[in-house]
Amino acid sequence: MRNLTLLTDLYELTMGQGYFNEGRQHEIAAFDVFFRPNSLITYSVAAGMEQVADYLEALSFTEEDIAYLRSVGGFSEEFLTYLKGLRFTGDVVSVREGELVFPYEPILTVKAPIIEAQLVETAILTFVNHQTLIASKAAKIVDAAGGGVMEFGLRRAQGADAGIYGARAAMIGGCVGTSNVYAGKLFDVPVSGTMAHSWVMNFESELEAFRAYARSFPEGCLLLVDTYDTLKSGVPHAIQVFKELRAAGHEPKGIRLDSGDLAYLSKEARKMLDAAGFPKTIICASGDLDEHSISSLKEQGAKIDSWGVGTKLITSADLPALGGVYKLAAVFENGREIPKIKLSDTTEKITNPGMKEVYRLYDNATNKAIADLITRADEHIDETKPLEIFHPVETWKRMTLTNFHARNIRTPLIQNGKAVRGHQHVLEHAAYFRAERANFWEEYTRRDMPHIYKVDLSSALYDLKAEMVKRGKQDA
Repeated sequence: MRNLTLLTDLYELTMGQGYFNEGRQHEIAAFDVFFRPNSLITYSVAAGMEQVADYLEALSFTEEDIAYLRSVGGFSEEFLTYLKGLRFTGDVVSVREGELVFPYEPILTVKAPIIEAQLVETAILTFVNHQTLIASKAAKIVDAAGGGVMEFGLRRAQGADAGIYGARAAMIGGCVGTSNVYAGKLFDVPVSGTMAHSWVMNFESELEAFRAYARSFPEGCLLLVDTYDTLKSGVPHAIQVFKELRAAGHEPKGIRLDSGDLAYLSKEARKMLDAAGFPKTIICASGDLDEHSISSLKEQGAKIDSWGVGTKLITSADLPALGGVYKLAAVFENGREIPKIKLSDTTEKITNPGMKEVYRLYDNATNKAIADLITRADEHIDETKPLEIFHPVETWKRMTLTNFHARNIRTPLIQNGKAVRGHQHVLEHAAYFRAERANFWEEYTRRDMPHIYKVDLSSALYDLKAEMVKRGKQDA
């Protein structure tokens, strides 16, 4: 495991020096991770929490780290000595990976001595922002395709880690495999891939290239047919080789299209393959695909069975950053919570103060999610009594729930600096996401013009926030 302790912004350390100088290094603080609304976000798929836990457990400054910080300047020897012994000793609660999450709700909360809590901000946001973004993009693409999506993005990712952990996140979002061999080994997930155009171009003819590939991989042979002319040579040559494979006792897997009019080419290729006696061979498509182009191809009747999606998935091309933030929620004096709030002239940037919990409310008759309710940490939801919920800004929008149940969507991740939630296989996270998504009405999860899922504040939290806003503006 890499030591990523210096994966932080300098101001986290300068603030640490300041807290140390003020004698406040033992002060306990709590920070929430959440993201704000975006016109492209219908829902997000939480990911990256296991990497957060690994990072926090490994947190420690090496002698080389200390020497580097000394060379940067501005840090006292007393503070550097303090850092030598620093480990993460705090608590973290979070949603699990694969959970559907929505704007404003704290998907992760860190409670720790202030220097520890401040130091880890940048890395936590890096892990959660990136993987949640890619898992969410993958979920949209898989939804459009109806399944059968393979992640092909490593060569277009913004660096090796983005490719590796982007592949992990894509699997959580529903992809069935990745081209990334390193990610396949690291996370024990299926890898897929056959040939590039260069293979075909390196032989005397397309037919010989296909035959050579079939000799090496007679089982599961899938041929790339668009190097020269898809319908005049590629598919006919593939069919010829497929017949030779069958005669030798092997069944081919299919063909891949990587360019051209994919709707037209796939329909014509399907006719040719069926007529030649290969109705079970698949047609795989790739080439700058995303949820929009896949939806269009399906509307055009494209005969495509599986999809290789690269650039626009691994970079989340239309939304390149989730925008998750890490905001102070509370400090503690002698164990007593003192809620904190960030004020702004922009309503959306006013934070929700204090320690909180997030409950998902389900209708008992359908088991469908109705709303998420952010409460103060010490609140209890009595499912035997009617519960009134209301919009946190347009408060006249209200509804009363009667036949419902509530689930706290967050559980401990780290306690006293040690992970208490074991790693799970990536495909278990993916299965959890599929199961939980099925508990949401399609109106909330569809890509185009979805209903806005309700994320409300409890009356107690709303009143606390209103009072702190009022008091803060009076003190300004």
